[in-house]
Amino acid sequence: MPVRSARSPWTLGIPDSEFFQRRPLKGLITKMEVRVITLAKMGVREDSVVWDIGAGSGAVSVEAARLAVKGKVYSVEKDPASIQNINRNMEKFGVANMEVVPTFAPDGLDALPDPDVVFIGGSGGRLKAILESACARLRADGRLVMNAASLDTLTIAKEVLDRLGWHKEITIVGIARTRELKDILRFESLNPVFVICAHRAEPASRPRTKAAKHGR
Repeated sequence: MPVRSARSPWTLGIPDSEFFQRRPLKGLITKMEVRVITLAKMGVREDSVVWDIGAGSGAVSVEAARLAVKGKVYSVEKDPASIQNINRNMEKFGVANMEVVPTFAPDGLDALPDPDVVFIGGSGGRLKAILESACARLRADGRLVMNAASLDTLTIAKEVLDRLGWHKEITIVGIARTRELKDILRFESLNPVFVICAHRAEPASRPRTKAAKHGR
């Protein structure tokens, strides 16, 4: 499949159907509307270093990489089938500033450069350890964003962030899309998602160096 040029027709909020993805039920992908809100909360800048933990199909990684044109996105994923889809999506959307990290987080995070933004899309049951590692590594003005589909996951995240003394904002995103049924136009709801955005209460004094920022 040819690589798209920098002048691609895709803008923020790439349709779900454009991504290679695993398809049990409706597919393991952050839905477009939720993805756009998530990216807004992430606040990715052109030189940001981004960790996407539990990257799945890499939809968030791809869109973040298209924003961080002078930065780098690290897609952390343990599932071989998902990693294959991430690589196919990287090629399709022509993002060269994105790297797949094939590991079960928090394993392997120590080898990555300190992030400006951490997004947690999946944790594989290791949420507490991932949050602790991410919060320890985030830069002074860094931001952590996480999507949770269950109250159990939300509760764990809140408990860890409270214990660490981080400020947080939680947004419930409920999306319904129209669906035609014969001559009736009805709405079909997607599963609601809790979008958690957190940052340090008091910025740390860790210096920011160009070498560390880009992992060089």
